[in-house]
Amino acid sequence: MSVAQLGPIARAESRKQVVSRMLELFREAAALRSEFVVFPELALTTFFPRWYITDESELDAFYEAEMPNSDVMPLFEAARELSIRFCLGYGEIASTDAGYQRFNTSILVNQKGEICGKYRKVHLPGHYEHEPERPFQHLEKRYFEVGDLGFPVFDVGTARIGMYICNDRRWPELWRSLGLQGAEIICGGYNTPTHNPVVPQHDHLASFHHLLSMQAGAYQNGAWAAAAAKAGIEEGCSLLAHSCIVAPTGEIVALSSTVEDELITATCDLDLCRDLRDHIFNFAAHRQPQHYGRITAR
Repeated sequence: MSVAQLGPIARAESRKQVVSRMLELFREAAALRSEFVVFPELALTTFFPRWYITDESELDAFYEAEMPNSDVMPLFEAARELSIRFCLGYGEIASTDAGYQRFNTSILVNQKGEICGKYRKVHLPGHYEHEPERPFQHLEKRYFEVGDLGFPVFDVGTARIGMYICNDRRWPELWRSLGLQGAEIICGGYNTPTHNPVVPQHDHLASFHHLLSMQAGAYQNGAWAAAAAKAGIEEGCSLLAHSCIVAPTGEIVALSSTVEDELITATCDLDLCRDLRDHIFNFAAHRQPQHYGRITAR
């Protein structure tokens, strides 16, 4: 399995330029005989929720109305050519029963270049109204609806895969929901600022909290975990790197070392999931859900 970290994406950078960078990482993964590549959250554009945008047409330009589309099709063709699966995050415009909606979305694409799974981000961070006193905005609550697909797990033949997006990784409910469905790989991407204007006293802990969440989630659910960053100084905003692959034991087996485009790879033995699920976190033998009502009760 490989994680394809991306360095900064400028607001003026086109999707074709970004996809070209992604293809280089994809081919690097193929040369290493990787079978699965994880790309970041909102991988096709700069992280636009940092701006307060009132022009709807300008805002819509950051989303995809179709997937795949002509700009992204080379990735799907590469999946077929190289027989590699991938996970991709992007902004989605969708027509649903509730009407025209925008989601922060992640998809799984199989080795035939077909979409075989979709997840829409549930735990949206940030705020809804413009807060001009901030050095940058975090308007995910304004620009996205809460995901409506739950926490699905997809059987791709060689593995059962679940997805998260950025802030989701901090919430144990997501990990447990996927673990209960037997997910063997839990993967996703993130755009995490290294400065949080609301709690700047936590800035020095950004990497610690990120890796803590990944390691705890993997260990407590006996799953491999992968995290792909958008990293570096993007439009004046510093984004956390430290893309990683974590074993079911909670051990970090691969970690990025730059804030640029970078591929990290690890050999993932899915049998390791059984060691944890049979002997440590045996859900059938040891869980006591009759005592967990407070988790969902309001």
